[in-house]
Amino acid sequence: MKKIKFPAKNRGHADFDWLKANYSFSFARYFDPDRLSFGALRVLNDDFIAPAKGFPKHSHKNMEIITIPLEGKLKHEDSTGNAGVIERGEVQVMSAGTGIYHSEKNPDPDQRLNLLQIWISPKEKEIEPRYEKFEVKKNEFQCLVSPISQSNNETLGIHQNAYLYNLTIETHKELKYQLNDKIHGVFLFMIEGEIELANQNLSSRDAMEISETPEFNIKANKESKLICIEVPLK
Repeated sequence: MKKIKFPAKNRGHADFDWLKANYSFSFARYFDPDRLSFGALRVLNDDFIAPAKGFPKHSHKNMEIITIPLEGKLKHEDSTGNAGVIERGEVQVMSAGTGIYHSEKNPDPDQRLNLLQIWISPKEKEIEPRYEKFEVKKNEFQCLVSPISQSNNETLGIHQNAYLYNLTIETHKELKYQLNDKIHGVFLFMIEGEIELANQNLSSRDAMEISETPEFNIKANKESKLICIEVPLK
């Protein structure tokens, strides 16, 4: 197994007053030549958005964009006519394809919004833009995102051979993660709690890249919530 730990404090940071952003990979004004991507995973931003603030209408093209609110609510509107509000316990996917304009705002006048935004490079470009969302279940191991050919009413589909799992693990419990394809890698991101993986401890907002193994075990030292993003490395 090949593994690389990325402590939360080593992420890139930006403070725009209304937006406090934390970058796992090079993004906007933050650039690290050693942190450009992890295979098809291009972006994992941990954003905090002030009440009644947000991103005005802007464009995306040829990118699979996954948004997971962790705290507060997100109002989404896009050029395909989709509009609505998602909150903690829900997840949305947007395939930008040939091009899409959208805005993302915190509609609450008092409560801040914290969300994860994940970008995965598609294997097919210039597709028709699309949007989907659903509710996250409260079980301990749920696949939220899968290749569109495998998606159903239990997962959201994207145009890439990639998977995103939501994990909730009780204290002292151990789970085994088995990769869908042994040539893939997994980017594990801690939301909260503390786990032990390959003789290393990971706490809130720590991350680890894992590759060159078909499976690995995760043990919770305390109740933990995390996501595993499995992607092609080439």
